Amino acid sequence: MHFTEIESDDELQVLLASNSVIEQVAFQNIDLSAVPRNGSVRFNDCIFMGCVIPDDLYVPYCTECHIFPQMDVPFNMFPAQLYSAADLYGGYEVGNPESYKACLDSRVYRHYIKMGKEAGSIKETLARRLHDHSITDALHSFLDGYESTRVIAIMGGHGLLRSEAMFTTVARLSKRLTEAGYLMISGGGPGAMEATHVGVWFAGQDEKEMLSAIELLSKAPSYKDAIWLDAAFEVQSLYPRSDFESVGIPTWLYGHEPPTPFATKIAKYFANSVREDGLLAIAKGGVIFSPGSAGTIQEIFQDATQNHYLSFGIASPMVFLDSHYWTVERPVYPLLKSMDNDGKYQNMILSLHDLEEDVVAEIKRFTQNNRQ
Repeated sequence: MHFTEIESDDELQVLLASNSVIEQVAFQNIDLSAVPRNGSVRFNDCIFMGCVIPDDLYVPYCTECHIFPQMDVPFNMFPAQLYSAADLYGGYEVGNPESYKACLDSRVYRHYIKMGKEAGSIKETLARRLHDHSITDALHSFLDGYESTRVIAIMGGHGLLRSEAMFTTVARLSKRLTEAGYLMISGGGPGAMEATHVGVWFAGQDEKEMLSAIELLSKAPSYKDAIWLDAAFEVQSLYPRSDFESVGIPTWLYGHEPPTPFATKIAKYFANSVREDGLLAIAKGGVIFSPGSAGTIQEIFQDATQNHYLSFGIASPMVFLDSHYWTVERPVYPLLKSMDNDGKYQNMILSLHDLEEDVVAEIKRFTQNNRQ
């Protein structure tokens, strides 16, 4: 059973002009007050999410329909589109870091903490689940415009400083892959995640501009610095973005880590488990693991499990960046390789690299062998 989705007034007007009986349509954040109440339009087996629907329309002219109202929570339970940096940071004043408290991102996080990370209120948990469902729906609608094996994720530590060499390496790698036709995604936070989106921001532009921008960003190297956001917005004002898109997928579970404004689309979730598993699931073109700690290592084994079981119909490359880190400091790669050799893991496509060009070649090789 396939439902048509109506997410704007323009789409509503087109639908009304061509139908007298509207069936199996899902309306999201639509005001239906202007729909005629003379019997010329009837609704059957429709879903209304966060809509304005007058009683004198619903009662006589809707049959077997379902209403999911917006509840009094400080977030839209039914976002029809992914967030943008402007949505989350609207009202932020450069030079006044305290103004972040007035931004949607901060308001929602404070509410999230107040109600509890594991909220005891069924109303709150339902509101969060419906929000996250809508974010997933919006994310997959956006991804429909991309070949699935050209979606690449970069994982890595949130503590990576903007001033560290690996930040520039990740940004340069992301820039090259974007220019080669890939959609880059990340966990959407600071550190290696931000570097991913900085690379996309400068795709198609002179690399010298990106390096100058990273130098500016480095005056606030850590997301804990008061002017971390200021530095980002300064760079954005000096270097308007290219036409390339990227997707950051952060979570309010780690709401103390601000989402990077360099991601052009932001799929922010309440449920970190949905966010992490979903992020790895959509990266069918491969996952690049730059150095990271507990969270990154957890994602490595989640990705390995998805590949082992072919959970989403395809095994994609697991590309490890920085051989010393992944074989000596955090010897995850030898363990995976050993389990692969012993047959304990199936469908592994493992590689270990230090050079950007080798990572790009690994990703491109997989794409060429798995053309859709």
